Amino acid sequence: MNTFENIQDLLRIRAELKTRLSLIPYDGSAEIKTINDKKYLYVRKRDGGRIKSTYVGLYSDELYNLLLRNSSEARSLRKQLRQVEKELALLGYSEEDLPKETILNLELARANMKTIIYDQAVLEGIRASFQNVESVLDNGKIYNMKADDVQKILNLKHSWEFVLDKDVILAPSDYYLSSYIAKIVNEGFYLEGGRIRTVPVTIGGSTYVPPIPSEYEVKEKIRAIVNSGKDKTDIAIDLILYVMKTQIYNDGNKRTAVIFGNHYMIANALGLIVIPFDKVSEFKKKLVLYYEGRDLESVRDFLKSCLVKAGAD
Repeated sequence: MNTFENIQDLLRIRAELKTRLSLIPYDGSAEIKTINDKKYLYVRKRDGGRIKSTYVGLYSDELYNLLLRNSSEARSLRKQLRQVEKELALLGYSEEDLPKETILNLELARANMKTIIYDQAVLEGIRASFQNVESVLDNGKIYNMKADDVQKILNLKHSWEFVLDKDVILAPSDYYLSSYIAKIVNEGFYLEGGRIRTVPVTIGGSTYVPPIPSEYEVKEKIRAIVNSGKDKTDIAIDLILYVMKTQIYNDGNKRTAVIFGNHYMIANALGLIVIPFDKVSEFKKKLVLYYEGRDLESVRDFLKSCLVKAGAD
């Protein structure tokens, strides 16, 4: 592996470690406080040079052990991050500003994040208003939604935060990136949500039954798509459709596909592909025709019509 490949691999690892660290619910040292003969649990953490204690809940052995595990995991992740930073420095890597065009695309995605996630929630079949989705993104919960739907929305948020990280944008759109997106998308539903599917699946509304994929074939196909030499927007669309039709993972393939394809779009300053909530039904019909080989082009034309570019009115 040459120096450039080493750097890219380390950047991918660094982004993964940062994301895993951000997903730890209780990052800090466990602290027990006794008030009026009752025990309460807090998390102590240094923030901006000051020590802050955050209330967690009434003491229980289960919760206390969870805090200890979280604290241990966070320390381990930070140690690994320091090692990665050291290796990057030894390879001569230094932070550089992203191209202006890529920065504009990152800003476009961040500015429209709530709308993008709402549209994806509708595509996933989650019954929620935009206000409900907004509340989940802002507050982490809402009381008139199913817990699974709240978790899916939060996972979408974490997945987008992952791909919009500067290091991740510099990383290649490859099998490993797709699998890590799937892992975050499936957080809380599958222990290994980013692993290749090993069981048969069916697709609702379609007679198409995707074969069980192999890791080698998936890696090679994604590599072939990215290196095809086609128009770059067509490459992004091919990535999206390939992940969806192949059903690479046990679940979350549409969510993974859209985020994965948009990583390629943003990295290449192409804008975003966003399937509007009011066109989800039309998209699904075209997708079924594509799956069954009855119409291979209309779904591609549809996705091109969903292109949003930075700076566009």
